[in-house]
Amino acid sequence: MFFQASVFAQQCRVDAKAFGPGEVVKYSVSYNWGFMWLNAGEVEFTVSSSRFQGRDAYHLYAWGTSFRAYDRIFRVRQKYQAYVDPTTLMPFWFERDVVEGNYTAIEHYNFDYNNNLIHTNVQKRSRPAVAGTVPITPCLLDVLSAVYYFRSVDFSRYRVGDRIPLNMVIDSELYQLQMRYLGKEEIQTRGRTKFNCLKFAVQVVEGTIFKAGEEVLIWVTDDNNKVPVMVEAPILVGAVKAILTDATGLVH
Repeated sequence: MFFQASVFAQQCRVDAKAFGPGEVVKYSVSYNWGFMWLNAGEVEFTVSSSRFQGRDAYHLYAWGTSFRAYDRIFRVRQKYQAYVDPTTLMPFWFERDVVEGNYTAIEHYNFDYNNNLIHTNVQKRSRPAVAGTVPITPCLLDVLSAVYYFRSVDFSRYRVGDRIPLNMVIDSELYQLQMRYLGKEEIQTRGRTKFNCLKFAVQVVEGTIFKAGEEVLIWVTDDNNKVPVMVEAPILVGAVKAILTDATGLVH
């Protein structure tokens, strides 16, 4: 197991110093309906020190909810959590528990590096849970660990137009996605705070919210924290935007 972890660490080397335990980052979420942006919900990400099966770990936790007034249009309740290696950010365990309109899903992934398998347990809607396995490929990430892995990439190595690969497991399927670096841009939040940012376009996987072939735009601070400041995503009907509202416990 330790040999496999060492091999993956060499292939997936990142400098995991952009964040640390105690960091809390919050966002407001808006939904574009025609020509109006409606306040739709809020999202929060936290990082804490932990242990997982006898190993040091970061516990990554994220939740998101639509406001009650917006629930009549499209109700959202989301919870994600993962335990990851604090050095390589490779995941040990992942959970997704979501309500998106009439769609519900609970997923658990246990990353077994000794046998190069993810043991999955997935329940969708009211159907019985289904257990299975997915092979582990190098640098394989779940959707939450991918956020923090992305923040730990050395972007100084890339030029405008360069593509950064992301190997991800989503809905018990393996995907080879890409991020495109689009350059630098200044972003102003609703509090009129301005941030110098790096801009990226990230492929999405078709599902209950996203259409095939679409990309999410992400702006992260052009500093050592690399905090996402704004995210814009086209969805099946309209678009959603998340904007940074608060960040505490930053390392830098």
